[in-house]
Amino acid sequence: MNIPVSRRAFMRAGGAGVAGTALGAFGFGAAEQALAATIRPFKLARLTETRNTCPYCSVGCGIIMYSKGDIKKGEKAEITHIEGDSDHPTNKGTLCPKGAALLDFVNAETRTKYPMVREGGTNEWKRLSWDEALDRIARLMKADRDANFIAKNKDGLTVNRWLSTGFLAASATTNETAMLTYKVVRSTGILAFDNQARV
Repeated sequence: MNIPVSRRAFMRAGGAGVAGTALGAFGFGAAEQALAATIRPFKLARLTETRNTCPYCSVGCGIIMYSKGDIKKGEKAEITHIEGDSDHPTNKGTLCPKGAALLDFVNAETRTKYPMVREGGTNEWKRLSWDEALDRIARLMKADRDANFIAKNKDGLTVNRWLSTGFLAASATTNETAMLTYKVVRSTGILAFDNQARV
């Protein structure tokens, strides 16, 4: 089978062959192999990727946290890299200076990692489990509401107010979560209700 080859195509193919042979003869083939051997594998390739929300302000930027260590195998997970989530509709991968420094925040020795309580009249902080902390909060809120709930005002009008306790909500949440939080807090009668975005 004859394939017609133009003079230009022949010269182009021949020139490429001569150039490749010359590079190999000058030792560039070995240099290319040596360079390939020094290239590190992608540093995030074997890490676990977890999407989350930046905890700082009310913007609610999406972040991706990379950790090493498999919790399922009993290993401690260690966050080694945090970056903006390019698929997140709020920030599209960008982060402010505080968000960009999240790795320092996560690994800070002074960061509170579990619930703590300081009983009245003491200077000592005591560690609680999450179950103990949530049970304590619920118990104290119920006791305070039972003692201070105002069902009717002085004119006999139904007001259902609870003025002795306040609630500060998280700001980096979805609209649906924010609405549910609002309904739950208002249903208890709490009037002092604010959001972290205004703090």
